Amino acid sequence: MLIAEHLPLVRRGLLAALESEPDLRVVAEASTLDEVVPAALSSAPDVAVVDLDLPGLPVAARLAEQAPGCAVLILSARPDPGQVRRAFDGPALGFMTLAVAPERLAEGLRQVAAGRRAVDAELAAAALRSASNPLTRRELDVLRIAAGGARSTEIADQLFLSVGTVRNHLSRIMCKTGARNRLDAVRIASDSGWL
Repeated sequence: MLIAEHLPLVRRGLLAALESEPDLRVVAEASTLDEVVPAALSSAPDVAVVDLDLPGLPVAARLAEQAPGCAVLILSARPDPGQVRRAFDGPALGFMTLAVAPERLAEGLRQVAAGRRAVDAELAAAALRSASNPLTRRELDVLRIAAGGARSTEIADQLFLSVGTVRNHLSRIMCKTGARNRLDAVRIASDSGWL
């Protein structure tokens, strides 16, 4: 397996924990986004354990494209339901918190290597409890651009809409999400995995 973790202490801890399992062998390590795919291509691991902060979702996408034989299990220090949804909407097969017991991580890696999903039970329950996306595709487009700090006029220009239509979309977004303002709507949508 490949360990992709930017923090040396955490990476070494993962290495020690996983190497203590008789059937698991770490064949490569990476500490940056740019190191992951070359490490996977040169060592051909069955599974990559990827830190979400590396960032894990782009790494999973790159591995799926360039090293399709390498399944991905994402680790997060501060997981939320939105992260789990985004991970499973993409190519990742596993998602666990860094607080997971080493034995459970090892079992999750075995599941992912076998092509099955692996997720902490609490994270899975939280992802299932989180609300489904109430926003339309166009509202998501508006919110994505707003998330970058764009004003209504800039959003209107980018989406070829009138400023009034953009304001209507933003108003509906805030109503649907229960947000106090745009920034709050972006936070809610991101935390819920809609953006």
